[in-house]
Amino acid sequence: MNDQIDPTTESALAGLREPAPVGLAHATLVAVGLADDYAVLHSPVGPLRVAWNGRGVSAVEEAPDDGVFEARFYARTGRVARRRDALPADLARKIERRLAGRHNRIDLDLRGSTAFERAVWMKALEIPRGEVRPYGWIAREIGRPKAVRAVGTALGQNPVPLIVPCHRVVRSDGMIGQYSLGGPRNKRTILAGEGADPDELETLARAGIRYFGSDTTHIYCLPTCHDARRVTERHLVRFSSAGAASAAGYRPCKHCRPTVATAVA
Repeated sequence: MNDQIDPTTESALAGLREPAPVGLAHATLVAVGLADDYAVLHSPVGPLRVAWNGRGVSAVEEAPDDGVFEARFYARTGRVARRRDALPADLARKIERRLAGRHNRIDLDLRGSTAFERAVWMKALEIPRGEVRPYGWIAREIGRPKAVRAVGTALGQNPVPLIVPCHRVVRSDGMIGQYSLGGPRNKRTILAGEGADPDELETLARAGIRYFGSDTTHIYCLPTCHDARRVTERHLVRFSSAGAASAAGYRPCKHCRPTVATAVA
């Protein structure tokens, strides 16, 4: 058997060689989560850079330019991110629906986070649009009632704000508090856009009012709970603490699940 390749055939085979498409290597790395793409998303607080890979959305960040974003992203993840003209259409629709308050699945790449951080972030996802919960509520809900300050720290480390709505978590004393995506001003803007009133919330906090009750149902809620919003002024009762509400014969709302805040974050 002759193992030699005819020179004519060899020449023809050589002509079949084509260079790999530009960007194929990066696209392959993105698909398996070893690199990321990103694009600009226009939001209520201005342009944000959103990064994603085959595992899910990996960053939502406010940055002055691409270079700053790419440097920060690499420092945090050790991965290269490249700018694209736009988000994938399906992902853009999902984010738009999420920002509109609709429940839909958005895959997230949260590698590098701790189990505690992920528990905090996933609990924040349960807070309805236009409502807020105190840090102490998150701590109690995840079974770590004394970890109020740690909850605040975890929310500050959230790599995908807006998608995971850490803006809906406020200080345990009722004040608006800090926000990782551009500070308190952005937090107030986003909350107001969702139907919450940051000024009213802080007015209540300064007055020491933590809960609203209804004298017809004898149920008490956190002030932004959708059940509390249906109570007319005539039947609205204000409480400074869960203890005061309980002493008056009121029981906690099953929807917002109000709890006693044990510390200020």
